Amino acid sequence: MSDEPAVRELRLVVTAADYDEALHFYRDVLGLPERAAFASAGGRVTILEAGRATLELTDPPHADFIDEVEVGQRVAGHIRVAFQVDDSAATTVKLAAAGAEVLAEPTRTPWNSLNSRLEAPGSLQLTLFTELDE
Repeated sequence: MSDEPAVRELRLVVTAADYDEALHFYRDVLGLPERAAFASAGGRVTILEAGRATLELTDPPHADFIDEVEVGQRVAGHIRVAFQVDDSAATTVKLAAAGAEVLAEPTRTPWNSLNSRLEAPGSLQLTLFTELDE
């Protein structure tokens, strides 16, 4: 058995009805660098770098708890995208100005991060989080 991981990359694929709006939001406003872009007769795709990827699995009771902490009630579907950023408060303002709907302003969590929740282009619910110093 090799020590090499079987999976090399986690890629979240989002089909956005307004591709140009979503591309502008995630690449130009949030600042995800463009790795590649392709076009065909059938459409377009852009691959954006999002730093290190992890897969966070949670059971329904803990998902309820996270939503309660971040928003005050259950609002997320079965998929939510979380981005670690240097300043979740400033990034929330920036993304809201670019069209994201703020569902919850930055809130200090029991796990010592500052988290906000937004509804973003591509019908994605986002958590922005900043790890706080002890």
